[in-house]
Amino acid sequence: MRVDGWLRFVLWPGILGLFLFLLIVASVTVGGTEIDARNVWGIILQRLGIGGISSAGDPASETIIMEIRFPRTLLAALVGASLAVAGAVYQAILRNPLADPYILGVSSGAALGAVLAILTGWGTSYFGNWTLPVYAFVFACIALLIVLRLARAGSRTDMGTIILSGVVVQAFFGALLTFAISLSNEQLQRIQFWLMGGGFSLRGWDHVGVLVPFLAIGLLIIVWHSRELNLFFLGERHAGHLGVSVGRMRVLLLVTASLVTGAAVSVSGTIGFVGLVIPHVMRMLFGPDHRLLVPVSALAGAMFLVGSDMLSRVVLAPRELPVGVITAFVGAPFFGWLLRKNSGSQGG
Repeated sequence: MRVDGWLRFVLWPGILGLFLFLLIVASVTVGGTEIDARNVWGIILQRLGIGGISSAGDPASETIIMEIRFPRTLLAALVGASLAVAGAVYQAILRNPLADPYILGVSSGAALGAVLAILTGWGTSYFGNWTLPVYAFVFACIALLIVLRLARAGSRTDMGTIILSGVVVQAFFGALLTFAISLSNEQLQRIQFWLMGGGFSLRGWDHVGVLVPFLAIGLLIIVWHSRELNLFFLGERHAGHLGVSVGRMRVLLLVTASLVTGAAVSVSGTIGFVGLVIPHVMRMLFGPDHRLLVPVSALAGAMFLVGSDMLSRVVLAPRELPVGVITAFVGAPFFGWLLRKNSGSQGG
């Protein structure tokens, strides 16, 4: 590989990483309670042991920053990165630019698992803080398996019916989800707000600690197999001729994407279109090479959700919108454009 090729793999993630840092700074500063940006970062730096401005005498500001805004912003970044990376994997494996965890019904399956864990409490004594991610992962995999089974025609998967199968599964799991929620009136409003992407305001540092290992392990596996993703994107037959164990690799990558999705949904609730919009835009900007596409999708997904979360706090302040509402305003028109574009290209 040429030197400029290596620079490309370092330069663009570095630039996106810088923009993400600046967006996190802005997000932590914004809130219903006005706190000077200098004091905000003085508190954070002091808590990290780097120094900074003393926050003594203002425990309320320190609590707001360190126990509410900062973990919330980090969770938004982690969830955005998780959903974007999962979307990139689904689109490559299924060779469909319309594939993402939300549209395929994987997010709905994960949400159903998480709600069942909340309502029943089964397994809490064994898994502790990991209970919701475990349930969400299992049900995400079940949803994905059903989608793939419905789209199967003989010995092959019909890629043309993947999205239709996802819509069916999403509707079915959505109905089960509504039924499960209706059985628990005392938690109805809280769960509904969480399902629309309002989970960030209900989470803290312990959930950051839960999500980080899932994303780190999933990202490591996906980046390690970037070459295989490139070959899948060209077609399974092409990948098989070049030595890829198609069946085993498909299962590994789809399960990994579902694991990352389940963990993200268990923390944030159902947030649509992140996994659709971000990988597609990054592919248009940087090309289909997943060695670059996966990391830039993770960073851009983090930026998109941190920005959406920040908007959700200020659009109707002091009231707060669920983040899923913001992402839907962006993602739904984009999905319509993609659908029309693909229909036009197939018709031509």
